[in-house]
Amino acid sequence: MRPSSRKKSTSASTLKAIDHRLSRAGVARSPRPTKSRPTRNIRPALRFARTTLEELTAPPPVPRRAANGVEWLPIPGWDLPWLWAGFSTRKGGFSRAYSAADAPGDLNLGFTAAPDREIDRETVHRNRRLLAEAITSNVATPLIVLGQFHSNRIVHAVRADASRKHPRKADGQMTAESGLLLAIQTADCIPVLVADRKRRAVAAFHAGWRGTLKRIVESGVGRMRLAFGSRPQDLIAAIGPGIGLCCYAVGEEVLSEFESQFSYAHDLFREVYDADPVRRKYPMLFLTQRAPGHSPIGPSLHVDLVEANRRQLLSAGLAPQSIQIVGGCTECHTDLFFSHRASHGHAGRMMAVIGIRAGAGSRDL
Repeated sequence: MRPSSRKKSTSASTLKAIDHRLSRAGVARSPRPTKSRPTRNIRPALRFARTTLEELTAPPPVPRRAANGVEWLPIPGWDLPWLWAGFSTRKGGFSRAYSAADAPGDLNLGFTAAPDREIDRETVHRNRRLLAEAITSNVATPLIVLGQFHSNRIVHAVRADASRKHPRKADGQMTAESGLLLAIQTADCIPVLVADRKRRAVAAFHAGWRGTLKRIVESGVGRMRLAFGSRPQDLIAAIGPGIGLCCYAVGEEVLSEFESQFSYAHDLFREVYDADPVRRKYPMLFLTQRAPGHSPIGPSLHVDLVEANRRQLLSAGLAPQSIQIVGGCTECHTDLFFSHRASHGHAGRMMAVIGIRAGAGSRDL
């Protein structure tokens, strides 16, 4: 026997004797760890509250029809005599770019290009005048729009902005000047309107998932405090129609981004299952090569942008009862709203608008 073999045999017999004595004492030696290949740091399976599409789907809000035919969503409880505010739908306009040949015209309020037809800019301007008339009773009320780019940039709007050839680049705007309508364009992203009941100042914010991640609404309330002396207890806010938790399937990279920014990120996500019994029983029949979060079968990871922006308003100091959720999922109800995702990019634009009634002016209390 070679020396190395004799040493191994002696070591084995020694360990066996030790094990025997330990077993008589009622204990056992821990096994020696074996070497193994290093493993990758694999993220554990996602564990969120689970639900179905049917449980999340809600009926749309009922629009108000103006005398000029425009259908728009007022904000419950916002009956301040000095305040203009509301959310447009796609109904009541003259645009033909996004409607079927035999359908009535749409209230498209944006200049986004349609793949197979040209946007009539004069029709868009006409639609914008109709919206201004529906909200303010005056077709000539200046409407101030932005060049939105999913940022957290906020500008102080003035009357001269209404006549700019190119809108200012931002995703939020605020003013204390009367006679203006601040506008945010959306087609799935979340519009948020804020008003100061005491100082008579207003703001509008465009919060897609990127803007939400950059805390545009929370930052916007801070900007109102600096610019107008607004106090959170005097502010009211309204969250308008956008893509809902029921429809906004995302990939895990969006979850990672939210987890890096918000301590409550886990509360904003759900695992959503398709309730179709055929899909549940035969899931292999519906497998696709689409990325996670974009497949029609569940579970898929969904994010709640409405709740995310409500949380930001709360973090900024607003009382829960001061926040109105007007609701309406744009992807669920494409007969009422434009949806960029539901139409695969072939969608017009709606507007959330807010302003101080002409002649009301600001008040410093």
